[in-house]
Amino acid sequence: MDIAYIPSPSRGVLHLGPIPLRAYAFCIILGVVAAVWLGSKRWVARGGAKHTVGDIAVWAVPFGLVGGRLYHVITDHQLYFGEGKNPWNAFKIWEGGLGIWGAVALGAVGAWIGCRRRGVPLPAYADAIAPGIALAQALGRWGNYFNQELYGRATTLPWGLEIHKTLPDGEVVNGVFHPTFLYESIWDVAVALLVIWADRRWKLGHGRAFALYVAAYTVGRFWTEWLRIDEAHVYFGLRLNDWTSIVVFIGAVAYLVIVGKKRPGREDPASIDPAAHAEAEAAGEKAAGDRAADEKAVAGTALAGKAAAAKAKEKAKAKGEGPSETVAGDKPSRIVDGDGGAEADPQPAVAASTAAEKTGKDAENPI
Repeated sequence: MDIAYIPSPSRGVLHLGPIPLRAYAFCIILGVVAAVWLGSKRWVARGGAKHTVGDIAVWAVPFGLVGGRLYHVITDHQLYFGEGKNPWNAFKIWEGGLGIWGAVALGAVGAWIGCRRRGVPLPAYADAIAPGIALAQALGRWGNYFNQELYGRATTLPWGLEIHKTLPDGEVVNGVFHPTFLYESIWDVAVALLVIWADRRWKLGHGRAFALYVAAYTVGRFWTEWLRIDEAHVYFGLRLNDWTSIVVFIGAVAYLVIVGKKRPGREDPASIDPAAHAEAEAAGEKAAGDRAADEKAVAGTALAGKAAAAKAKEKAKAKGEGPSETVAGDKPSRIVDGDGGAEADPQPAVAASTAAEKTGKDAENPI
């Protein structure tokens, strides 16, 4: 008797009027958004422009979706072609069925096209986006949960996944199984963190961060694939995706070793993205314009202050209240006679001058 398990959702689609909102598609979209967000932050930190990752993703994502679906349809062709099968079901991507191998392979072609158009080296772009791809896979795997698909063998573990569904051939599945979607989702998050840590630790460049992501992912995919019980082609006791994992792992490790010896370190930040130079120039021009505007404002304020002071001086002078010609505290010049006698006292002259400027009663009685 199972005391605990993970319940599966009763349905994987909600209807907003006539519009179906499918959880599988939502998980994929959420994964794409997360990949672009994380990839953009890493790209800018490497010296690239902030919109480059998103612009290239416009090419990579559609190619990746097509590649993922093609890989699934080709490797599981028996589900869509043959007696009693409907080939049009191959286009029903919302029902599940995206092969990560085809998605990454054809997505790389789309990324290469986008990189060529932007003048960006593909290996540098791949290094920046690698942890984001792992994070996108972690989120996308939850689409399998909502579709109740790709689960593993039966289990009595408390985190087993309860499945209750009817297969296309009419068979009803009831039971508790290994939640391989959850295993792979957790593994993918760990892969993303591993790549970020290793990249900071050893400054991986020239495609090596991406190669590390591929190698680490294939290890986890191998053992989760080994647990799955969905229909698959088996060769020499291993499922097709296990063989693919082995081959891709060997290729990724070889790339890491060879490129690590030939081209250690990272690319020069100034060489990875021409758009970054344009952004820097635009930012410099804006800063210069702001400084010029500030200087002009300061100069205008000073001129306005001088004009106001001159106007106030003229107004005071017109009223007869102008400042004294003699600075306060200074002694007035004294007249000395040519004989070297006593100095003439200037006070009578000053008093006379003051009296002359006065009118009325004050003029008649000078102080």
